[in-house]
Amino acid sequence: MTDVVLQRRVADAVAGAERWLWSMQAPGLPAGVLRISGNHDPEAWPGMLLPGTYNGLMALALIGGLGGHLSVPPLASWLLDSRLPDGRFRVAGMTDAAVFKKPDREETWRYIDFHVTNYSLGALEVLGAADRPNLEFMRPFLDPTSLLTWLAMRDLRDPWQEGNNIVNLGSFLLLSDDGRARDALDMLMDWHDRHQEPATGFWGVGQSSDIGALHAMAGATHNYHLYYALDRPIPYHAAAVDYCLTQPTAVSSACIDVDLVDILAHARGRVAHREADTDAWLRAKLRAIVAFQNADGGFADEAQGTRRQDGWVGGYAEPQGISNTFATWFRLIAVAMICHTLWPGWRDWRFRRMIGIGYFRPAA
Repeated sequence: MTDVVLQRRVADAVAGAERWLWSMQAPGLPAGVLRISGNHDPEAWPGMLLPGTYNGLMALALIGGLGGHLSVPPLASWLLDSRLPDGRFRVAGMTDAAVFKKPDREETWRYIDFHVTNYSLGALEVLGAADRPNLEFMRPFLDPTSLLTWLAMRDLRDPWQEGNNIVNLGSFLLLSDDGRARDALDMLMDWHDRHQEPATGFWGVGQSSDIGALHAMAGATHNYHLYYALDRPIPYHAAAVDYCLTQPTAVSSACIDVDLVDILAHARGRVAHREADTDAWLRAKLRAIVAFQNADGGFADEAQGTRRQDGWVGGYAEPQGISNTFATWFRLIAVAMICHTLWPGWRDWRFRRMIGIGYFRPAA
């Protein structure tokens, strides 16, 4: 397939995704409030409108699909209705008995709340409504002793989850106008330097197994965002590229695919290592992702199984294989990063500015 044909396929895929995303508009609510999928009944599961909306809005912003469709004040007000007094955002309907990540409930809620807050603030950002966010909830992390204690509790047997924890905290520190935030970021980077595995460039124990290495890669994708945002070179960056190039170019989960693409696309121009191999891998992955698009224009996460909202074990679930805003956003991010890397300037992709999935800062 020539690049011209592939570009045409990408353009068609983006147009189809934009149509599908707007078809998820929730009835009776401000324009831009979106269902998570065609299976989502908002009366039965009103809380799922929040992730449906923040995933969908950031996907539409990425591809330039927001203009002319919505009025910002009512949509921003609707998003802010999910904000707790200390600034955290939470999916309505989640209860203590129905969430799980770790045995420690405080850590479980912190993981979920950090995740939902990062992406809710990301949605407000693309709407131009994120000025001076309420970050009261992360004030304890500005205290050096509290931050060091939290870092000492990171479970490197689960580097994927911890990568999410760290990038979310980092995103809030980068947003903070408190003078102590920069010191906290320096401490966070010192922790990274002490715990990185030189053989892979990742973090986490058990990387000698296939699944351990894959999870470490997925976590490192998030950790690396701090390096990009702070203009710090990544130690052992070439080793990370080598690992990613061993992975299949066939479609995997939306998370794994975007993580691999994120590392490789950010590496181009930052580390002079296997650049031709990287471009060939990215081109093959792009063909696979575009071919995976559903007939309705959206994208699925995986082909088989059950998909749940992250951390909500006793809550919303739907079959895999169907289009949903989470997977559509993640797959569009991968498409956009690949296209920018292979064909700079071919299309105007509007990547989010907050670190976390969707953030992309190409090498200068």
